[in-house]
Amino acid sequence: MDELDQLFDRLSRSRFRSRFRLSDKDRAYAAAKGRAVINDHALDFVRARLAPAEPKNDGKQTPMRGHPVFTAQHATATCCRGCLMKWHGIAEHRPVDEREVAYIVEVLDRWIVSQMKKGAR
Repeated sequence: MDELDQLFDRLSRSRFRSRFRLSDKDRAYAAAKGRAVINDHALDFVRARLAPAEPKNDGKQTPMRGHPVFTAQHATATCCRGCLMKWHGIAEHRPVDEREVAYIVEVLDRWIVSQMKKGAR
């Protein structure tokens, strides 16, 4: 079992994290835009909202809905610096480096792809 398999196993056992699903609207948006565009959006969101050492409104910077990436961030505990520390070991109070940004986007991509494969609810 690789690192991401272990992470997703742990996330599946969290009552809070495991309740998140892509809405029909988010699923349609993701399908229309395609994986590459959604990953570009994820990269932009992570760099702007999570990567700074002291993000604006940390703990409240990620909306609960409105974009597939936002839902994925809550489902994967990549929504704020506290969750990044608790679930992913990415330290708070320092900038997130590009390797970590790429890891976060990979986590988000994996979750969204898994949701898209499940089909309509």
